[in-house]
Amino acid sequence: MHDSRDMGGIAAAPDYAGLIEDRLDAIRAEGRYRVFVEHGRQAGAFPRSIMQTPRGPREIVVWCSNDYLGMGQHPDVLAAMKTAVDRFGAGAGGTRNISGTHGPIAALERELAELHGKAAALVFGCGWLANHATLSALGQILPDCLILSDAGNHASMIEGIRAARCERVIFRHNDLEHLEALLAAQPRNRCKVIAFESVHSMEGDFAPVAEIVELARRYGALTYLDEVHAVGLYGPTGAGLAEAQGAAEGIDIIQGTLAKGFGVVGGYIAGSAAMIDAIRSHGSGFIFTTAMPPAVAAGALASVRHLRRSGSERAALAERALRLRGGLDARRIPHLANPGHIVPVMVGDAARCKRLSDLLLAEHAAYVQPINYPTVAHGTERLRITATPLHEDAMMDRFLDGLEACWTALQLPRATG
Repeated sequence: MHDSRDMGGIAAAPDYAGLIEDRLDAIRAEGRYRVFVEHGRQAGAFPRSIMQTPRGPREIVVWCSNDYLGMGQHPDVLAAMKTAVDRFGAGAGGTRNISGTHGPIAALERELAELHGKAAALVFGCGWLANHATLSALGQILPDCLILSDAGNHASMIEGIRAARCERVIFRHNDLEHLEALLAAQPRNRCKVIAFESVHSMEGDFAPVAEIVELARRYGALTYLDEVHAVGLYGPTGAGLAEAQGAAEGIDIIQGTLAKGFGVVGGYIAGSAAMIDAIRSHGSGFIFTTAMPPAVAAGALASVRHLRRSGSERAALAERALRLRGGLDARRIPHLANPGHIVPVMVGDAARCKRLSDLLLAEHAAYVQPINYPTVAHGTERLRITATPLHEDAMMDRFLDGLEACWTALQLPRATG
């Protein structure tokens, strides 16, 4: 343990390097030290990628990408980005207020508003920023505001709610009875915001969006829905789980990302014209950040337009997830049941989860990053597997066989029942 030491009556300065190394050693001892795997996605070959090793380049297959539909490789998206670079150059040149409002970003906002059936939309540099800036601004705009936050909410939502500096309460994950009890305890005329996710990022379960909308209506609350893991993927036009459940009209603010189903990068919100204007005018995370580059906005716009028209990618994603789950069941490899595309394979120990990930990569060229605390709770460590429409049958069979071999080698427990 490193500490400050007295030197001739003068207190020594803290051993900053030693203190930092102590913290890193503690993470290593728990088996949750994060190692980033450097690799290069190959245009037109996803989910194949090239990893550099001491013996030279090696082809691997990525099984943990958030590019759920492979839209980061779609010809329309790539062409739009190339054209925009040639026309507009690289960066946006400033914040949205100071020279950064360009044609592609304005067109993207109009498209996103139409996608969600809202009057307006606002684009941010990433989904984290969209959540943080919007929720923190809401708590300050609305007088005596209470934010009711789902216990499973993403860290960006939690941090945004903390930054709102208003009262907040937590309701149990997707628990309608608990949420209603909390709402019923408040005056109907008090400002209230229910903040929740549609598709949970790590569990993959679905929120009862329509039922939460009904509770909000009954008790006079606004709804803030994070659709990050649902936009592009669910609903007739890819507008998300709220669209799929017929509840989109009752959502006051929809927050989404352009980095997952749409395959590019960026975040956004959609809502009424007045609501979007208020966030645009009060959200410091929007006001003081450089605008999205034109090429990125153009690529995102092409992706949104394509997925509004085409449902084949969504159908293929559902089929791939179903096939993957069937293969896991046949091999008695434990995984969380959910109705969506995220397949969490449960290991339950950080060190063993890391060894499983390493073994899959070393012996089977399959890349799945281990997920551990603080992303998930201690004892629920997992591999979070995503099979896209571009993961072929033979590729999936090789992966499942490799996973079973590694599971056996590490003597991990099998599913029962």
